[in-house]
Parts: sequence; C-alpha cells; structure tokens
Amino acid sequence: LDPYGNILHVLTMDEPHESIVIGASGQVEIDVLRECEHERQSALPFLRFTRLTEADAALRGFAQQHCKQRRDRGALIDLMHALHGHISYLTGSTAVETSAAEAFAGQQGVCQDHAHAFLACARSLGIPARYVSGYLLTDSDDHLASHAWAEAWLDGAWYSFDVTNCLAKPERHLKLAIGLDYLDACPVRGMRRGGGTEQMHALVEVSPQLKVQKQ
Repeated sequence: LDPYGNILHVLTMDEPHESIVIGASGQVEIDVLRECEHERQSALPFLRFTRLTEADAALRGFAQQHCKQRRDRGALIDLMHALHGHISYLTGSTAVETSAAEAFAGQQGVCQDHAHAFLACARSLGIPARYVSGYLLTDSDDHLASHAWAEAWLDGAWYSFDVTNCLAKPERHLKLAIGLDYLDACPVRGMRRGGGTEQMHALVEVSPQLKVQKQ
C-alpha cells in the first residue's frame, strides 16, 4: 500500500526484453445511491499543491469568481460546470506533464486536465481535494483507456466531481487509485535504462453485468 491506501504491484525486469504485457480483470459493484465516501484519515494532506495542480492568479480568480464566499457542494458543482465550459475537451491537446495552469490558459485539455484544474481551484479556496483515476461506464470511446475526476472534502466526506462529464455522482465510475495528482494515481508508471524507444498501448473494456434473478 502507498501512503494514500492504493494497492501497488511492482515489477522489476533486469533482463533484455521486447515487451511487457500487463493484464487485469475484475467485477465492480456500484451503489448508485451513495453520493459520498466517508474515511477516518485526515483530509488535510490534500490541501497541498503540486507542480501539476499549482493555482496561479488566473485559476485563483476563476475559483473566487464562481464560488465567492460559498464553500459548499453547490458552489463546487457551479465550479465544475464553469471549468467544463472554459476547458474544451480535445484529445491530444495536452500531455501528461501539462499543468493545470497551462491547460487553463490554453482552454483545451482532457479529463486529466479537467481534474487538475478543479483541484487547483478547490485547494485555492481552502477545500481539500484529491485526484481520482479509474474507468467510466459509457457508450463513448473517449474515456475507455483511462478516466480521471476529482473528489472534494465537504462536511466530513468525499464528494465526486467529474468535470469532463459534468457529473457530481459517481454512479458510473470505477475508482482505481487516488492521489495529489495524476502522477500519484496513474494506472501504470515506470522507468527504464538503456537504448531504444518505448511505447505504451492500453486496451480497456467496461461493460455492465446483468443480474439474473433466480425463480
């Protein structure tokens, strides 16, 4: 387990190799009626900014403009919708090292950038917020490789805010990991030494499982 409670699997390869294939499968049961998640751990570490979630003057002003003095769920839902309108979803417009400030200034990004911008705004308001990576049950192929959203600490619980889809309930979300930003919660991360080049390809299938009631 890492400091955030995520389960980690570590692989070390010290022999020459051409490829590594990682496969995983499972079943997830989602309670569509649950709107928040309670935890005993302190939420204060999620007030800390990182390089990817640093709030510059533009992000701080944007958060203050849309939330003003409000620090409740309604304010963050308004913020979620405002960020969705400001940062257009465009595949390939940013990279994994793009910061929230850069995506906000360019007004383009993907779900990772939406989540980072939300974290930057929420933390600038004094609200603990964390990055969530996982998968989304959807008819679109845009988020199948991986999806990202944010959770904010309000009234003693974590509430979800999916800026990309303007969803404030995690009724179609499969949580994989949490962290301060993408680098803490990305599904696969690694480093290597040696020559050559590398590429990573992901193939994901998310489908509903129908329950059969016994007679």
